[in-house]
Amino acid sequence: MSTATTTAVAPLRIGPITLDAPVVLAPMAGITNTAFRRLCREYGAGLYVSEMITTRALVERNATTMRLITHHESETPRSIQLYGVDPATTEAAVRLLVEEDRADHIDLNFGCPVPKVTRKGGGAALPWKTELFREIVTRAARAAGDVPLTVKMRKGIDSDHLTFLDAGRIAEDAGVAAVALHARTAAEFYSGQADWSAIAQLKQAVTSIPVLGNGDIWSAEDAVRMMAETGCDGVVVGRGCLGRPWLFGDLAAAFGAPGIRPDATLGYVAAAFRRHAELLVEFFEDEGRGCRDIRKHVAWYFKGYPVGGELRAALATASSLAEIDELVATMDLDAPYPGAAAEGQRGRAGTPKRPALPDGWLTTREMSGEASRTLADAELDTSGG
Repeated sequence: MSTATTTAVAPLRIGPITLDAPVVLAPMAGITNTAFRRLCREYGAGLYVSEMITTRALVERNATTMRLITHHESETPRSIQLYGVDPATTEAAVRLLVEEDRADHIDLNFGCPVPKVTRKGGGAALPWKTELFREIVTRAARAAGDVPLTVKMRKGIDSDHLTFLDAGRIAEDAGVAAVALHARTAAEFYSGQADWSAIAQLKQAVTSIPVLGNGDIWSAEDAVRMMAETGCDGVVVGRGCLGRPWLFGDLAAAFGAPGIRPDATLGYVAAAFRRHAELLVEFFEDEGRGCRDIRKHVAWYFKGYPVGGELRAALATASSLAEIDELVATMDLDAPYPGAAAEGQRGRAGTPKRPALPDGWLTTREMSGEASRTLADAELDTSGG
């Protein structure tokens, strides 16, 4: 629970979109579906981005993908993140979203460090191929027209192969509306401490569009501090909101926008958990599936609270909203916020690892015939969103 003082900042403008709070929800696979986005929006202001959508699957109108890009009527502005490696396919995917009026904002993912993505040259590996990156971003920005297109990236592949400054300048020249930097390399994955100094460097290099910072924002205080230390124009929040959707209310309030600061008793947390489950049931149109999906959130919501292992296990096997209600009723809902025990890192972290890359990928920043053949298969493993 934050005690951050209010820090008035200018509204964040991403193309024609103005955000009262300079806060963006980072795309997270299996997390940032319509249900979670709606829940976060109920607490505070910001831009709430979809799960990563594969351009090839979108162009092919894969049924799962088409469901993932469908927003609830309450969601505005509508934001979708795309993952692509082929300029023509990415351009076609952007055009589809624009011509069918399916998004008010489109983000391109060049930050994914997952081995099955980087092994084929996608995600955080792709900006190493400078001209390919330039062509994808330029064609996508052109296809987007008046819909703002942004880029999210990492520092680079590893400490010896940094790409963020070149990529930031290329994106700016291509006409994107903003760039966001997760201040880690692909090799760092989610380990260690984010290098906020890199965000400051990018802000110095990219001057005509907003620069957003991402990495290790676990509280409103962290967000305020990142903006003060780096000069960035806004923050992107990922793992810090897992099991804490009310963080967006705290962030909004900390930046002087409308938002509710939480009184995070166990009852407050349990109510958020129950609401999340309810929205998942609505999203999946299946009570059993919605209750299965909420299971992965149990540990995040109740981190540090007096909810014993047996009760947590029961919540993680509940198959109906009624069963969840019965379990919540057994809790000490007046239990106060536990302080440090509920704070800090949540979600995956892991250890640094050597990035999986196509053979010879680092030999040159130009595209070779072999690299082109590898990229032809890059979207297959992530087809369907």
